[in-house]
Amino acid sequence: MNDTPKAIQALFHQLLMQRSGEERLIMGCEMFSTSRALIRSSLEGKGLSESEMAVQIFLRTYRNDFPPEVLEKIMERVRAYWKNRQANVAWMKRSATQKKVI
Repeated sequence: MNDTPKAIQALFHQLLMQRSGEERLIMGCEMFSTSRALIRSSLEGKGLSESEMAVQIFLRTYRNDFPPEVLEKIMERVRAYWKNRQANVAWMKRSATQKKVI
C-alpha cells in the first residue's frame, strides 16, 4: 500500500539524495538497528534462550525473503552457532578459573 502523494515522494527523494552516501548508509544502519531493538523488545519476557531469541529475530526480519527449506537450514545454523558459542564461553571461564588456581 502506498498512500503518499507523488509530490511528497519526489520531495522526500530529493531531500534524501542531498545527503552524502555516508549519511544515507548511517541512516539505513540506524534504522536496521532500531528495528532489531524493537523486535528484541517484543520478544523479551517470553523465556527464550539467546539461541531462540536469535532465531526469532531472524524470522521476523527475513521470513519473507527465503523459501521454507532455506529458512530451516539457516535456523539450524543459527542454533548451532549459539550452541558452539555457549560451549566456548564455558571453556573460557573454566580456563580462566584454572589459571587463577595455578
